[in-house]
Amino acid sequence: MRVVCGFALIVQALPPLLAGILLGPALMQSVATGLGILLIAGLWTPLVGVLVAIDSLWNVFVSVHPWRWTMLATLGAALALIGPGAWSIDARLFGWKRIEIKRSKQS
Repeated sequence: MRVVCGFALIVQALPPLLAGILLGPALMQSVATGLGILLIAGLWTPLVGVLVAIDSLWNVFVSVHPWRWTMLATLGAALALIGPGAWSIDARLFGWKRIEIKRSKQS
């Protein structure tokens, strides 16, 4: 999910950058590209997921394709909640977090 969201961010942000848009929109697209790269690498995933959701929600209102950005905002929020996974830089640096649900004792 992290890799798909990262590539989608890069694919959505690069064409406007290469077309030579104004400085303000170019800055937002550059941020989206950087966030996509961080997601693919799996670095600072919870923070990057929140930033992806915020950036994508901004693009919902300024883009002509709001549904694409809505899906990316949803994926960013989901990644912020579930974390990077086992194959990420975060897992190598901070360890892989696992939540174990204990069964309750039935009498």
